[in-house]
Amino acid sequence: MEQFNAACNYVSEVAFKEQTASQVKLHRLAYYAVREKFGLSAQMAVRVIGKVAKAYKADRKHHHTFKPHGAIVYDQRILTFKFPDRVSILSIEGRQEIPFVFKNYRQLDIRRVRGQADLVYRNGDFYLAVCVDVPESLTDEPTEWLGVDLGIVTIATNSDGESYSGAQVSGLRKRYTKLSSKLQKKATEKRKSGKRPKSVLRLLRKRSKKEHRFVANVNHVIAKELVAKAKGTGRGIALENLTGIRDRITVSKAQRCSQHSWAFRQLRTFIEYKVKLAGVPVVLVDPHNTSRTCPVCGCVDKRNSPNQAHFRCTSCGFAGPADVIAARNIASRATVNWSYVATA
Repeated sequence: MEQFNAACNYVSEVAFKEQTASQVKLHRLAYYAVREKFGLSAQMAVRVIGKVAKAYKADRKHHHTFKPHGAIVYDQRILTFKFPDRVSILSIEGRQEIPFVFKNYRQLDIRRVRGQADLVYRNGDFYLAVCVDVPESLTDEPTEWLGVDLGIVTIATNSDGESYSGAQVSGLRKRYTKLSSKLQKKATEKRKSGKRPKSVLRLLRKRSKKEHRFVANVNHVIAKELVAKAKGTGRGIALENLTGIRDRITVSKAQRCSQHSWAFRQLRTFIEYKVKLAGVPVVLVDPHNTSRTCPVCGCVDKRNSPNQAHFRCTSCGFAGPADVIAARNIASRATVNWSYVATA
């Protein structure tokens, strides 16, 4: 790994000097030197050049450097699975068979391993990130739909009246936003005094990664529970099509942070891939007026939803939690949308 990344730094100097991101050109300029200087095999040298070329295709203006324990990219020529729990991997000393373990989320079928694999070193352990094709389950024909309303105060609410609060996520983000503001101010002060704020920037990156991991875990848990509920009751899942919502709505300055850090896209993505594995159908519906439409009489009025939490129909008097009403309307629209798709 250290030799691989040292070779990446060598090729990076060549790429920056020649101002090129072409893998073919870099291969011609650096291939033999990489093999001679760093003792790498032919295919490993190719992977070095490929990693550097990919970095410069993303950003050609800056000189890229690679950490000693950065990830190694393997392909089928230099990494193969011999057994369900053992991998043959190429090292400087030659081929080595290394045992590995994996969680029991899904049985690993080595015949479905596709493309390259990344060997990652983190906190004293090696992780092998492998891309695997997973067959989709047959989608059941739904009789009813579980509507899901996504929000900020409440991350998700389904049409059965169950809610998943966003208070914990919002609280964490507020703390991290406050801390990040202090750290950014400290970094600026250090730069003005001529010092490099390396420790401050490192702490900022660490905090950012921790927040992203926490939010992703919350979204995974919510998505898993929603899919399990729909699967267990023989229903499909109906979601709002929120594409471009940030461009369509306006919020006050105080709400911008929570609005633009809202990970509804991630939650929707998690739900969409989990339903494929479970064989649960999913449909996207138009979110327009879902929180203002009465599910009983069909009255659409802005006054039906005077605030974020409450709903009361001005026509028939039907009342309830606004998020639950919106989820019920989403479920109703899904029936129409799915009938149209099935007919088409």
